[in-house]
Amino acid sequence: MLIHLQEPIRRDERIKTMHQKPFVVWLTGLSGSGKSTLASAVEKKLLEKGFKTFLLDGDLIRNGLNKDLGFSKEDRKENIRRIGEVCKILNEAGLIVITAFISPFRSDREFVRSLIPSSDFAEVYVNSSLETCETRDVKGLYSKARKGLILEFTGISSPYEEPLNPELILHTDNEPEEVSLSILSDYILKKISLAL
Repeated sequence: MLIHLQEPIRRDERIKTMHQKPFVVWLTGLSGSGKSTLASAVEKKLLEKGFKTFLLDGDLIRNGLNKDLGFSKEDRKENIRRIGEVCKILNEAGLIVITAFISPFRSDREFVRSLIPSSDFAEVYVNSSLETCETRDVKGLYSKARKGLILEFTGISSPYEEPLNPELILHTDNEPEEVSLSILSDYILKKISLAL
């Protein structure tokens, strides 16, 4: 008996059933800049408004999909490549994806950008000085890195390449958290509303 293959479900059909515009929000910045805090808070705000979202952050990815990777430059590159591919899949599924990754290298962030339709992607630079990030470091990672106990630590023994043309910059070292959250959520809502 022959099985007639159906046409695959198109992206526009998925979007229609989700009743929302898919979007990827890529938060980048130093450890301690506030990326994860803002990502979690903005996801909650969007969920409360009825949007279908998914949050990707370092702990989730490093403890599962990328637990085989270390922190060398090559492993960091592969880490971001895999995350980018996951973002692409979730975007195709029609979700609003919020990510919080240091993602220190411009070329890696540009690779992720190349995977997602330009109207569905925003790089958000969570800009906080190294000094401020170090004062927020409850785990003592910066201190360990300065003592040479953690190698390849971004901002100390490994570089962070600031975004050249991010869609949004949040100045979290001199901006109250609620102000940064308001700016971020307003930006996302505007982008997904304009496209519907």
